[in-house]
Amino acid sequence: MPCEADPETVEGDLPGVLPSGLSAELIAFRRDLHMHPELGNREFRTTAAVRARLEKAGLRPRTLTGGTGLICDIGRDGASYATAGRPVLALRADLDALPIPDTKTVPYRSTIPKMAHACGHDVHTTVVLGAGLVLADLAEQGLLPHPVRLIFQPAEEVLPGGALDAIECGALDGVGRILALHCDPKVEVGRIGLRTGAITSACDRLEVTLAGPGGHTARPHLTTDLVTAAARVATDVPALIARRADARSGLSVTWGRLETGHAPNVIPQHAELSGTVRCLDLHTWREAPDLVHAAVDEIATLHRAKSEINYIRGVPPVVNDAEVTGLLRRAMTARRGRYAVEGTEQSLGGEDFSWYLEHVPGAMARLGVRPVGDTTPRDLHCGDFDVDEEAIAVGVELFTAAALLDGNRM
Repeated sequence: MPCEADPETVEGDLPGVLPSGLSAELIAFRRDLHMHPELGNREFRTTAAVRARLEKAGLRPRTLTGGTGLICDIGRDGASYATAGRPVLALRADLDALPIPDTKTVPYRSTIPKMAHACGHDVHTTVVLGAGLVLADLAEQGLLPHPVRLIFQPAEEVLPGGALDAIECGALDGVGRILALHCDPKVEVGRIGLRTGAITSACDRLEVTLAGPGGHTARPHLTTDLVTAAARVATDVPALIARRADARSGLSVTWGRLETGHAPNVIPQHAELSGTVRCLDLHTWREAPDLVHAAVDEIATLHRAKSEINYIRGVPPVVNDAEVTGLLRRAMTARRGRYAVEGTEQSLGGEDFSWYLEHVPGAMARLGVRPVGDTTPRDLHCGDFDVDEEAIAVGVELFTAAALLDGNRM
């Protein structure tokens, strides 16, 4: 059950409550997406489904140049409106799924082998679509204060993120503020989590190749012992980084893969490590490549190994603007009361919504998707991930309220 609204904190009767008929349609739409997941930059079916529904509502979405992803303006032309001093409010969704199997037994489980919407992007897409349909109806009635742009971007899960492609295609032209949400299985349905400042972390990818003359394990002194060198890089680089960066920045290196050697009595000539670099702080994130390169080179040299480093920039932290976070708080309070908003901690996960915030102020909310009373531990990026679909209505009403409240500002 959703949280009951607190009448002492609701800002009047806002229009834009989700009609029951549309709510049922959106649940069916989300389930269809869930059954047909697509990976980053391959979301052709998903893009077509969103486009068809927007066009059915009389809107004119524009497909991004890569063939996946959409931009759609609602209300008066966003660009001309921005020049009149009223920047557009953007609502962002991501379309892609993950390359992991769906282990659920629900009727709408994925029909695509080893592919699933295990991060809730099907919900994000459905929420922004639903908000767009409600806002389009309000615009026809003359009740939409100023234009809203819907951004359905591809490839959020592909570093450095499809947000950069959307921005290059003009997604932020004329935009003054941008909002997003992300499913959170730790937050109960009917509630959202908010945080001013950094709500996610920076995330980069690190690939290291070590090389040196191998040989017989009976004579390691005549070789570069790459197994030992790789082991020391795996353990000592994170330790060095922890002492060379401000501890408050949370800069950390975590390895996910180490491969070397094929025989027990042969010292190999090559070793490979790959992992992630995560950081809570934007300033330290900008310094991270130099710190990591220096640490890897130092440890590799100590063991007479040659190192090649491929440092792949991912995404900076999502840093929520205080004023825009306040808008989300007011919007949720208007719909469901002040008790429907809770504080949330900074996550070590990465999110390419951060790229939009390099250009315009914005904020991301954590959308509660955990069924009321459910104490089963669940997390994102797991094959059994699912949501309480009441969260779709909550997200739609959050965004429509934000659009109406944002339209009243000067």
